[in-house]
Amino acid sequence: MNFNKAIIVGNVTRDIELKTLPSGASVANFSVATNRVYTDKSGAKQQSAEFHNIVAFGKLADICSRYLNKGKMVLVEGRIQTRSWQAQDGSKRYRTEIVMENMQLGPRGGASGDNIGSGSASKAAPSADEQIPVIDADESMSFGNEEEDGGVNVKDIPF
Repeated sequence: MNFNKAIIVGNVTRDIELKTLPSGASVANFSVATNRVYTDKSGAKQQSAEFHNIVAFGKLADICSRYLNKGKMVLVEGRIQTRSWQAQDGSKRYRTEIVMENMQLGPRGGASGDNIGSGSASKAAPSADEQIPVIDADESMSFGNEEEDGGVNVKDIPF
């Protein structure tokens, strides 16, 4: 069995580029940045960004061009696909993209500060740390006695 699924949550890095195919179908191209926050060996907090190329077709492309712009938070769900083509200089080029199958728009007012319908135009946009909670993998979970610390008793799990 094979499985090709990508799910990312991040911020749009540039305005949507909408084109129309000869068949009349819409195609939207844009990129999304995702951040990774981690602690290095010396204990210092580090952050790195990854950029993902996204392509959407049809009605999804129209929705993207209408509601997404630079800085907006979006959840993208799709499949990973690599295209290749012959460049003008004769070299072979490759581009790996996420072909969007589903999406969810981020909170109104997202990172761009656009507060449409929020009722308060003066409300500041949340910082990047407030938008996506970060959970350190080093944190331990308590599975002690339920009566003692209110935690989950492993013996009560039915599987």
